[in-house]
Amino acid sequence: MLDIVRAAMPPGYSEAVAFGMIGWGVPLELYPVTYNKQPLAYAALASQRRYCSLYLMGLCGDPEQAQDFRRRWSAPRALDMGKSCVRFRTPADLDLPLIAEAIAAVPVDRFIAAYELARLAP
Repeated sequence: MLDIVRAAMPPGYSEAVAFGMIGWGVPLELYPVTYNKQPLAYAALASQRRYCSLYLMGLCGDPEQAQDFRRRWSAPRALDMGKSCVRFRTPADLDLPLIAEAIAAVPVDRFIAAYELARLAP
């Protein structure tokens, strides 16, 4: 799973461990104006007690892309997803090509633009 995420990650995002998760985000050197003084989180992998989570914040900022992601899901197991979190027990539960596509779909500049639009929203 980690290899899939790393291979699909667009250039410009940096990998780090934060909040107990492996995550990828916009480096502060590139975009320092964040609400919590931390890099903008783009994706993360976390191990929970009974499942693993893959956070796809690019989907959270684009409702059309999120709807398309849900519609196109074709893994053996039904999609277990919150707003941006895909929950799974093993990688076999996932539609890995679709996940790689969703990760690769949002370059850094587009993610920053979506973040700025969200900050301006009432």
